[in-house]
Amino acid sequence: MPEQSDILLCTINASYIHTSIGLRYLYANLDELQSRTTIVEFTTHLRAADIVEKILLYQPKIIGFGIYIWNSQHSQQVISLLKIITPETIIIIGGPEVSYEYEQQKIFQLADFLIQGAADLDFVRLCRQIKTEQSKTNSNIQLKSLITKVYPSKAADLQQIKLPYQYYNDEDIKNRVLYVEASRGCPFKCEFCLSALDKTALPFDIDLFLQEMECLYQRGGRNFKFVDRTFNLKTQSSIKILEFFLKRLDEKLFLHFEIIPDRLPSALKEIIIKFPAGSLQFELGVQSFNPEVQALISRKQDNKKTLENIHWLKKYSQAHIHADLIFGLPGEDIESFAKGFNQLYNLQPHDIQLGILKRLRGTPVIRHTEKYQLKFDHSAPYSILSTTRINFQLMQRMARFARYWELIVNSGCFKETLSILLNENTFENFLRFSDWLYDYSGKTHRISQRKLFDYVYYGFKKNLFFIYTDKLNFKITEALLNDYRQAGLKGQPEFCKNP
Repeated sequence: MPEQSDILLCTINASYIHTSIGLRYLYANLDELQSRTTIVEFTTHLRAADIVEKILLYQPKIIGFGIYIWNSQHSQQVISLLKIITPETIIIIGGPEVSYEYEQQKIFQLADFLIQGAADLDFVRLCRQIKTEQSKTNSNIQLKSLITKVYPSKAADLQQIKLPYQYYNDEDIKNRVLYVEASRGCPFKCEFCLSALDKTALPFDIDLFLQEMECLYQRGGRNFKFVDRTFNLKTQSSIKILEFFLKRLDEKLFLHFEIIPDRLPSALKEIIIKFPAGSLQFELGVQSFNPEVQALISRKQDNKKTLENIHWLKKYSQAHIHADLIFGLPGEDIESFAKGFNQLYNLQPHDIQLGILKRLRGTPVIRHTEKYQLKFDHSAPYSILSTTRINFQLMQRMARFARYWELIVNSGCFKETLSILLNENTFENFLRFSDWLYDYSGKTHRISQRKLFDYVYYGFKKNLFFIYTDKLNFKITEALLNDYRQAGLKGQPEFCKNP
């Protein structure tokens, strides 16, 4: 039975491996209220009733929920149950999903208070105000009339914010990803992203930040994911951070950074090449290679530089390259997207993450709604359904393409086979295969790895092998068998029994 806590800080993560840096920032800055506060994290795999049962064991008076696009519906169910069972419990919500366009959201109507924007210093201020008013009255109705329901966050000097890293516990350090940030915000204005609302990127004190990283490292921290939107914005800071970790490099260290794809100065290249395979991952938000689309969404990107930098990273570094593209942007059609996709694939990044455009609340991409007939799903994650250039049926096909690409190409289980099958017209060939796979199986999920090998064999044979010789057909079968064994699968695959 956990000890009673006056205040609970809660969120629902997508999976166990994730940790909430946001809750830890709130906890770090709670001052005199910290000793009466507990952080509790759940995952989306738990039923709402089970989460509520666990929460109520703490008998909290105030609960703060971090609300994101992936947990908004689940969190709403939890808060709804809490308000039925313990209506006297004060519920405070915050996070990107409820900071904008919140008025019509049911979760906002259920909650007692909402903090807009970064709540690092404002959560404790609101809790103090609640406690002060509670001491004067026993009525929540009176309490809510004394405090404004929407509590706008005040812009805080980052130097005033206490860093959260000491509040990762031993289990987090041993088993989970440690989210860290050396800077906050973004100077770019890409309209599909909430960072378009930022004025600029601001750095934390680099020496203090690295002291905190040293403490985490000494405690055994090795899996660091930087949440900075633009890690390579300031070259000197990027180099200082990379040098810090290079001096502490061991076989377990893994660093993930999101970098600006067209900015890779020689000084940064010099240190990147010193990292061995398995220690660095770069996420490059390419999003689109179409200059007209880029201009429409206020995205500044030098495509030539981007292509050169990805080529350099692949040829000279051992970093894992994860590149992002977005389908469904206003003004983009299937032909221009296919051209950009093939350009990117030809550079052979390790992963291409194909995302379907989502309308995050508050993002300015909505200004294109009328001209480009942007139609979004009203339920999270608010995916685009159609545009003037992409009809609903094609959008559905591309959603399946993205799913199958993740299962087959990004999984890394078909490297030898796909090097033969996808060596030209990659987008077009995989789209034909994707269409066949859905027509044949009717599935996008719950497909076993063993079954995938059969699908790859029969699907590509049906769609592509007719243009190949028997010799090439044999070569592809041999490659698929090698991949099958490399994946650790035993026995004879079905496609060998019934070629």
